[in-house]
Amino acid sequence: MAAEADNDVFLPDGSMVNQFLQELPSYQSLVRRRPSNYGTMESRKSSWRGRSLSRGLSQQESVETDLTTLPRELAISMQEKKELRVKQAQTFQSTTGFNQLKVNTRNLGRKVKDETSALLKNLWLWRSNIHDIEGKFGTGIGSYFSFLRFVVLLNFVIFLLLFCFTTLPLIISKLEVFNSTEVVSSTVDSVCSKYAQPNPTLKYFYTNIVDLLSGTGFLEMTYLFYGFYTIDSVTVYNFNYSLPLAYVLVTIVYLLLSIFWIVKRAVGGFKRSLVNDEQRLQSFCNKIFAGWDFCIKDQYYARLKHSSLLHEFKTDLAEERLRHKKQKRIRRETIKIYSLRFFLNIVVIGVLCGCFYAIYLATVYSQEHSNTLSMQQDDRLSLLIEYLPSIVITIANFITPIIFENIVRYEDYSPAFEIRFTLIRCVFVRLASIAVLLVSLWTKITSCSEEKCKHCKYNYEVYPCWETRVGQEMYKLMIFDFLIILAVILLVEFPRKLLVTYLSWKPVQWWGQQEFEIPQNVLELVYGQTICWIGAFYSPLLPAIATLKYFIIFYVKKITLMENCRPPSRLFRASSSTFFFLVILLIGLILACVPVGIGMAQVQASKACGPFINYNTSWEIIPHTVDQFPDGLKKTIYVLASESFAVPFFMVTCLVMFYFIALAGAHKKVVEQLQEQLAMASRDRMFLIRRLAEAHSSLI
Repeated sequence: MAAEADNDVFLPDGSMVNQFLQELPSYQSLVRRRPSNYGTMESRKSSWRGRSLSRGLSQQESVETDLTTLPRELAISMQEKKELRVKQAQTFQSTTGFNQLKVNTRNLGRKVKDETSALLKNLWLWRSNIHDIEGKFGTGIGSYFSFLRFVVLLNFVIFLLLFCFTTLPLIISKLEVFNSTEVVSSTVDSVCSKYAQPNPTLKYFYTNIVDLLSGTGFLEMTYLFYGFYTIDSVTVYNFNYSLPLAYVLVTIVYLLLSIFWIVKRAVGGFKRSLVNDEQRLQSFCNKIFAGWDFCIKDQYYARLKHSSLLHEFKTDLAEERLRHKKQKRIRRETIKIYSLRFFLNIVVIGVLCGCFYAIYLATVYSQEHSNTLSMQQDDRLSLLIEYLPSIVITIANFITPIIFENIVRYEDYSPAFEIRFTLIRCVFVRLASIAVLLVSLWTKITSCSEEKCKHCKYNYEVYPCWETRVGQEMYKLMIFDFLIILAVILLVEFPRKLLVTYLSWKPVQWWGQQEFEIPQNVLELVYGQTICWIGAFYSPLLPAIATLKYFIIFYVKKITLMENCRPPSRLFRASSSTFFFLVILLIGLILACVPVGIGMAQVQASKACGPFINYNTSWEIIPHTVDQFPDGLKKTIYVLASESFAVPFFMVTCLVMFYFIALAGAHKKVVEQLQEQLAMASRDRMFLIRRLAEAHSSLI
């Protein structure tokens, strides 16, 4: 009877109640729509009956299933949860034997799983530190430190891969634990295989400091660089371990692992940012009614949570104000803003061109004069010339973000987009500076004018072991970047804090306390991580240095944030920032894959050092190994690597992608319809409340 009464709402003729219900906004909206889209009255009537019947059946089934599920996992009231617990206790007492054992086992498994997950959360690296930062400075700055933690873990995993599969077999062979064979050059021409290694003689102390900073001298022939890995194979009982093959495969593995890990984290951040960007009202409601964690018992963490929610509300309100300001903008103001943006982008392009040209000149000058100065034994000038590209890159990376941050303030963007746009510009400078450096190196390595040099296919006189030289350049960039970060904190930020605190001079007070600049700090991470990805092939222990570097930087950045910095004046949300940080890191990874791939597959391998002396390129070890496989497996691999397999696979992948795109579009339409139904339900409630208020006032 209740279903029939509900269906009368959709009848064209009815009683006074039906006429009243037909005035509801939801009914008026249905009447205005086409029957072809939403069906006729009879079809809606039958579908309403079907939904009512299915709802009743689902309620009956839920009563049966609730007896075997936890009450806390159900969206029901507290009274219903208490009743369900009583029913579960009665059912448990009535069961005996195997069924009771199964229930006990399931409950024990749930308890162990919950306790294990809680323990892992407590053991998560820097968890409490990041909570403190989020409570005092907001989730936006907390997202940077979470991003820094991810980079530390990523570098540590890459270090474990490289150490276990390349460095550890070499250590074992040096200790003569197992039998091993050295790489012996098979070329008749010995000119290409000459490599003057540094003599381990007694040196001055400052010379060792120079070697430590530049990767030369006593560090050149160590496990740190490519040239020291001269083992061909290690025999462990009956297993023959090929170090050249492992060297190439582990490089491919750490690059693929980085891609999958970054994409996996970026997808989660994209989902959260999509939810926050789609429905502002829903975001406000979630924070107001479901934002508090009722499991918090400590007063300190309660204050942190309260402060974190307050920062999120300020961020939402600031973005909402800017959105309304943009909507009220007239045409004249719009033309003025776009003209100003066009002029400022021309200025940005000029700054970028100047930086790239300076980096190119510094690299060419350093490569031409470093060998001459090293022969003259002028250590201080030699160190300056060797670090000249790193110095120019660091100066460009230090100046350009300041210029871009001041320029973007006049372009009238939202805080979130302002950070993204500044990051894009600065990332282009940093990553392109690395690209200019590598292009300059490749040009000097592969440029040959003499016949002997053409026979070796690389400039063996200047670069007898060019892989080690590239590794040294990446090592110098990594060390110099770390020293610059520490120097800025110790020599700029701490003195600025002291001046602002203890000096009442008006220019100093106008200068103010340091703000924690998110774009600049994210750029430092992306720049350093790109150097690590590129240099890991030429310096296998470089990820270990990067892990130690970022581990120290976390605590240094936390101290300077807590002691020297004030909360940012322009707030931004953490969800969109985290996703964009990972996208920028993914761009750096793609850029890193290009020089590593070219160095493995295109440039001639050194004939004087490394595990690939007897191969033209490092990649040749892969087809050489495949040729030793059985015929069936070899043919299968060749088919999988051929174009006849790649083209159909690409087509099938495109079809699957189009299917999921269409499925996502259908799901989006369903979500929009459900959201519209929710909006209609709220309007119906407001209409009924208003009519009840009118009826109540008429009775009075």
